[in-house]
Amino acid sequence: MEQQKQTQGEGEADTPVVFGVEDVPPVHLTILFGLQQAVMCIGGSLSLPFILTALLCPVDEQEVRAQLLSITMFMCGVATVLQCFLGVRLPIIQGGSHTFVAPIVVMMSLEKFRCPEKGFDVSSTNVTHADWTDRMREIQGNLILASLTQVVVGSLGLMGTILRFVGPLTIAPTISLIGLSLSHVVAMFCETHWGISMLTLFFVLLFSTFMNKMEVPIPSFSLRRKCHTKKLPVFQLFPIVIAVAIVWLFSFVLTVTDVFPSNSTVTGYKARTDSKLEIMTESPWFTLPLPLQFGVPTFSWAGYMGMMAATVSSIIESVGDYFAAARLSGAPLPPAHAINRGIMFEGVSSIISGLVGAGHATTSYSGNIGIIGITKVASRAVFIMAGVILIICGLVGKVGAVLALIPEPIIGGTLLLGLGMVASIGISVLQFCDLSSTRNITVLGVSFLMGLMVPEWLSENAEKVKTGSDELDQVILVLFGTASFAGGFIGFVLDNIVPGSKHERGIHRWLKVSDTSTQQPEAHICRIYDLPFVSKYVKRVPICRLCPISPSFAGFNFLCGKSSSKRGSFSETVNDKDPSLLPLHEDLEAKVNRQCDSDL
Repeated sequence: MEQQKQTQGEGEADTPVVFGVEDVPPVHLTILFGLQQAVMCIGGSLSLPFILTALLCPVDEQEVRAQLLSITMFMCGVATVLQCFLGVRLPIIQGGSHTFVAPIVVMMSLEKFRCPEKGFDVSSTNVTHADWTDRMREIQGNLILASLTQVVVGSLGLMGTILRFVGPLTIAPTISLIGLSLSHVVAMFCETHWGISMLTLFFVLLFSTFMNKMEVPIPSFSLRRKCHTKKLPVFQLFPIVIAVAIVWLFSFVLTVTDVFPSNSTVTGYKARTDSKLEIMTESPWFTLPLPLQFGVPTFSWAGYMGMMAATVSSIIESVGDYFAAARLSGAPLPPAHAINRGIMFEGVSSIISGLVGAGHATTSYSGNIGIIGITKVASRAVFIMAGVILIICGLVGKVGAVLALIPEPIIGGTLLLGLGMVASIGISVLQFCDLSSTRNITVLGVSFLMGLMVPEWLSENAEKVKTGSDELDQVILVLFGTASFAGGFIGFVLDNIVPGSKHERGIHRWLKVSDTSTQQPEAHICRIYDLPFVSKYVKRVPICRLCPISPSFAGFNFLCGKSSSKRGSFSETVNDKDPSLLPLHEDLEAKVNRQCDSDL
């Protein structure tokens, strides 16, 4: 099979992909690729139902946990299909967001929602069914309200407007800290058995880097050639599936021979293949998540503010994920209308999640994006198939339970490489700016260090944040407790206030990549980011140019008679012809922009 390449912008690494965003692999390969992505998503989302069950304090803990697990997988699938088909339309998996755990913990610590008697020790409480559904309805209501705000942010194009001031020195820490900040999550999985985790990592690296060009003859059939063999780079296409299967089988052998401890309190127990068998017994055969199944949602100002802070953090992370997914896929960087739609549909998915009672929002999963760089499979069809598989797992509980039985250290080994890939993608963005500049090195160093230091300090000293308003305290803790937001925010502020030319900051080279209207064939952009079926009709309606989620959206500056992309092209022309004129031109351009804004 010949490798195909997506058209790439100037400055992008030569990243070949076996299946590009628009490619549709054969059905059997699509299913296997989708299963590979679904396994990673389930591994990342599995902890959420357990956390929520402890916070809700139900009497029948196992039944509620099984129900939440099914709803979580169902919502991961629905959100993934919506995002890939109507949202940003990049290969992205949507999963349960752990960012929302912090505000939920704060809400459940209030006196009226606190678990009686012995805190969260549900075995010793006499909590009624209505009590835990009261807690769930409070979570649902505030989640829905915050998600509605996210829909408004996306549909009005507010994030797209902010991106005009975003350059490599903002994008780099935002993306890299997504991967680096989750190192404790990876460690949590790996520490259950470091040997199994490292063995999984070894096989994934072996297949994806050393054996990636090895083609294996696969039996095939066609009407023309009948039975025959076809050579495929199997180890490059399925490194995760093959590695997980091998190590899972190895763990099974060590389990039946009692090499792994049978005591659940001993380190290494979770490497056993039977350590989570209760999930199989607890999961129902069929579950249909229904809206408002726990009752009418309730709202509170404090709860909404906490959820809103988590929503803002989720938006920042998702925007970073969009750029990372585009670069790993070899696709053009997403235009403003695609980013706006992506944010909007994440909000829509989170509203649905709130209605059916998942207890958490959905967000882009960075680990799954990292897998694209390993497998070189960036097909949108594959990710939609992964969404369908997740929906089936949610509806048919036993199917999802089988995938959930994968031992935690195996998941840790795959996450280690996937999140490492995301962190490195953020670093690769720095190729656009001048790294010999003291200014840039200073901004970058402060952004990374603050992004790691501030969340760590807040996690250990949350009680020291006292502004006089509990709601504001919660917002600060959630926002700046998220590494990607803290680092990206510091980078954004410093990059825009510290003096420096656009050439030094990398803005001009970044625009050449991100300004897809000038750097990529228009038809290519349309195929990737345009809405299916309706784009050609939308583009015929002039007023749609004002709609931030429309494929024909030209930015609000076009009302002045000159689009932002044209101004960017003029800047590049001046820079290319005579760099010495750049500072003078930047002053002139700033005056024109201010006049344009005042006219608006």
